Amino acid sequence: MEYSHSDAELIRQPIGYWSWAASKAVVTRTRAALAQVGTTQPQWWILAQVAGAGGAKARAEVSRVLRGYLDTGPRALEEEIDRTLALGWLTEDADGRLELTEEGRARHDEAAAVQAGLEAERRAGISDEEYLTTLKVLQRFIRNTGGSAWHH
Repeated sequence: MEYSHSDAELIRQPIGYWSWAASKAVVTRTRAALAQVGTTQPQWWILAQVAGAGGAKARAEVSRVLRGYLDTGPRALEEEIDRTLALGWLTEDADGRLELTEEGRARHDEAAAVQAGLEAERRAGISDEEYLTTLKVLQRFIRNTGGSAWHH
């Protein structure tokens, strides 16, 4: 791969810029690919959370896990859950438990295939060892600057 700068120059580049540029590129690509199958990224998150539960999952739990994703916040996430319900991809019982409908399962499976393809695209030429090192280094940057992050 051809890099933007020599190693001597890269070592002096700001992590803030490069982590932002990487995030922007990944999120933009992900959202565009999901849009091609009629799904937003937050809807994908919701479907994946409910599908991963193997049955019904409490709305409050889905909201709690996802509200920190990309600074979504609780209000926006609740609106996305409502939209996903309105689309008929989920049902919600009287106790606030969400469950995939048949159409929701199909939408989840289609979006999951898109996500798998995106993951392969993003990881092309990157070994598992390099990927692991990258995530660990980013987590150290987060801790070193007083931040916190957690992904399910």
